[in-house]
Amino acid sequence: MLKGVVGIVLAIIGAFAIGGIALHRNEPINALWLVTAGVCVYVIGYRFYAAWIAARVLSVDATRATPAERLNDGRDFVPTHRWIVFGHHFAAIAGPGPLVGPTLAAQFGYLPGTLWILFGSVLGGCVQDMTILFMSTRRDGRSLGQMARDELGPFGGFAALAGTLMIMIILIAVLALVVVNAMKGSPWATFSVFATIPIAVAIGLYVRSVRPGRVLEASIIGMVLLLLGVAGGGWLDQSTQLRGLFDFSGPQLAAFVIGYGWLAAIIPVWLLLAPRGYLSTFLKIGVIALLAVSIIVIHPELKMPALTRFTAGNGPIFAGKVFPFVFITIACGAVSGFHALVSSGTTPKLIGSEADVRLVGYGSMALESFVAIMAVIAATLLDPGVYFAINTGAGVVGADAHTAVATISGWGFPVTVEQMQQLAHRMGERTLFARTGGAPSLAVGMASIFSSTFGNKLLAAWYHFALMFEAVFILTTIDAGTRVGRFMLQDFLGHFWKPLGRTSWYPSVLLTSALIVAGWGYFLYVGVIDPNGGINILWPLFGIANQMLAAIALSIATGILIKNGKLRYSWVTGGPLAWLAIVTTVAAWQKITSPDPTLGFFSGAADLAGKLASGVLPAARAATAPKLIFNQQLDGWLTIIFSVIVWLVILDMLRVAIRTARGLPTLASSEAPHVARMPAVGGSGS
Repeated sequence: MLKGVVGIVLAIIGAFAIGGIALHRNEPINALWLVTAGVCVYVIGYRFYAAWIAARVLSVDATRATPAERLNDGRDFVPTHRWIVFGHHFAAIAGPGPLVGPTLAAQFGYLPGTLWILFGSVLGGCVQDMTILFMSTRRDGRSLGQMARDELGPFGGFAALAGTLMIMIILIAVLALVVVNAMKGSPWATFSVFATIPIAVAIGLYVRSVRPGRVLEASIIGMVLLLLGVAGGGWLDQSTQLRGLFDFSGPQLAAFVIGYGWLAAIIPVWLLLAPRGYLSTFLKIGVIALLAVSIIVIHPELKMPALTRFTAGNGPIFAGKVFPFVFITIACGAVSGFHALVSSGTTPKLIGSEADVRLVGYGSMALESFVAIMAVIAATLLDPGVYFAINTGAGVVGADAHTAVATISGWGFPVTVEQMQQLAHRMGERTLFARTGGAPSLAVGMASIFSSTFGNKLLAAWYHFALMFEAVFILTTIDAGTRVGRFMLQDFLGHFWKPLGRTSWYPSVLLTSALIVAGWGYFLYVGVIDPNGGINILWPLFGIANQMLAAIALSIATGILIKNGKLRYSWVTGGPLAWLAIVTTVAAWQKITSPDPTLGFFSGAADLAGKLASGVLPAARAATAPKLIFNQQLDGWLTIIFSVIVWLVILDMLRVAIRTARGLPTLASSEAPHVARMPAVGGSGS
């Protein structure tokens, strides 16, 4: 009775807050409205909707042994404490997406992104993560492509496997580009990020060998070391002799990230991936909680309007109208296909009890969505002129500061060179112009909130702490994504030579990891050399690919539900699938066919080729133009391929659904036989 009353109260408060956000127009709105709406929506979704799905739609069985117990190999399959699994999963899915996507989408204003984050997550993203995690756990931790092949058939399975593998390469490349742009030219940020790697390894060894099972103790030590890393970066930045050791260019940092990604994919999961995920989860939850408390204390007003002039499609950060592009710009935080790779990759191999699926799947995504709300607030607290100066590439606003501020002020968002210089000095940076990717502007917003709460003396430290905070999650996502890609590629190559399909055979591990890293490393390099920062070309492709991957995952989930005799519940995954199919198809069509060179991939390539041929490009840009032309054309063809693959999977799912409804034979379920769970499963905490 009491729980029902609490639910009703939360629903009323949440509806009031959402109504206030949606209807507020002519005066600045307080950030507390967004925090209140988010808390109410997520609590209601987790407490009621997620519990109903777990009990009625999925039929979770806590007495059933998981693959982590049955297939325990000490490397990939390891029964793990539920909160460590939560930490690993949250860190793996909550990379830069919930931070960067909402920040970039703020060019439309705060309203479109906020509404999509709130409702897209509880009805779509959280549902996808939980259902795919559950279905993969029931199928020995099989990947998304494997489940498609086993449940839909070889045709849909091959399409899903090929699509997810290609899409994942794009996703990792863009995430890596964000962290490279954040560290580029900043010794303080670079040192702080580099320091997180040996810290994570040390904590992994500590928990494994020095003090086994002392998770809280290790976490406290790790957090202290992370803070010391930020402080050490500040000390190094003040040293004229040492700062040059960590002052790298974009291509140099790209080479480091590529090498790091390969190494992280081949070492045991307990040594780097799991401890880094757990540490970064503590960091992220702590920072987001601190942000929420700070917002409550200072209750700031948002400076970005609810809607800007760029909803019409002429945005400087990325082109395209608010529909459909707000729905693909904000993927993580609302619905993200990348999460399905983690939910059918590393996480189901760690789950110690099916009862943990709701917490790990739905709960992690709800928390990530709240992170996205914090990102919206941090980005829209900035003066709009400052926001656009940081996030818009030099190729759009001009290479020098005076041209840039004149261009941005001409849009109706005044900003001055002196204002940007003072801001950069206060943040401990040389310049903040054209720091594309979303991470720097988000760090400025976060630092401003923290300094307003705790004093302005540590503003530069807060800024670099925020950059480290963002970069830690990006690298964690690169770790997990590359490893998942390795699993999928091994599964694919195993059809041609069985030893290549063995995830524990080291020659296969080394080869497949290298191939995956080479794939995303190429797109990372092209993004790094792009004079516009790479984001305006790659992020729309990232968003389209990510949401198409979510459509593939929801298609597989819907097909499995229908095959299991739960047609009446198929709307749970079928509804979000229908919406994503519409959004991604419209966005892909516009990116392929638009004659506007700022929007269309092919028209953009043709426009740049024409300028190159006529000799109007500066020498520096002319040198990189052939690569950029090729890359835009490649992006266009990839968009076509992704669209075809997604619809092949959807149509194959519908074929299976129709055959099931008519009582015709389909492939047998690939669900593993029921095995009773042992009384104690590696401390899963269930």
